[in-house]
Amino acid sequence: LKDIENEMATENVSKQRAIDALIRQKLEETEVQKRKITVSSGEVYDDIKKTAKRNNMSVNDFYEAALNSQGINSTEVKEKTRKKLLAAKLYGSVAYAKLKEPTDERLQEYFELNKSTFIHPASFSTVIYQAKKKEVLEAKIQNPMFYSQEVVTDEQVLPYAKISPELAKILTNTKVNTFSPILPDGRGGYMSFYIKDIEGVKEASFESMKGQIQNTLMSEHREKILGDYFARLRHNADITVLR
Repeated sequence: LKDIENEMATENVSKQRAIDALIRQKLEETEVQKRKITVSSGEVYDDIKKTAKRNNMSVNDFYEAALNSQGINSTEVKEKTRKKLLAAKLYGSVAYAKLKEPTDERLQEYFELNKSTFIHPASFSTVIYQAKKKEVLEAKIQNPMFYSQEVVTDEQVLPYAKISPELAKILTNTKVNTFSPILPDGRGGYMSFYIKDIEGVKEASFESMKGQIQNTLMSEHREKILGDYFARLRHNADITVLR
């Protein structure tokens, strides 16, 4: 029951959805053991390193960014990555043979029916605050009147299409006239983006979104296959809720 309460609070879902999610997790864990699927520490580190590189960060900077933006430490990042890779291998094992790539016609149809989801800001008008010491930058963010020669500012307009998807998500979620979470700057210091304005609304083209649409449709198809698969497992499972 404690697990159910934690799942409800963490994921902000109903009791039944929490129960369903926990049962699915247990079924997946059992299937992973049955199929002898493993993920090595090397695979975990390689995945983290690739993600960090994609964001122009060192691994240590990436851990720092995760702590600042998501509140999770390096151990939790590794565990989250391990579970992600385990799930990917399990899904591949169950669904790979049944997955087919969608046709161009299907991709175009999805794009036309969901155009509103492919709208994003054109650019972000920002002031970038940087400092070598995190506590100095925190003091500046908490008190705009605070002055220190250690804090350097740089006013920039950042086009949405020219920044990483992760940074674009952070800036999109930061309200105008507020600061973003503090992030490593890739040079041993720290940075935060003050959002002056979010400029314009731009609709992405089909060609620019084709890869994302394909991934979305493949993911939906894969989840349907897996949903059916684990529904059969659940039907035959002996499930007990420990109180």
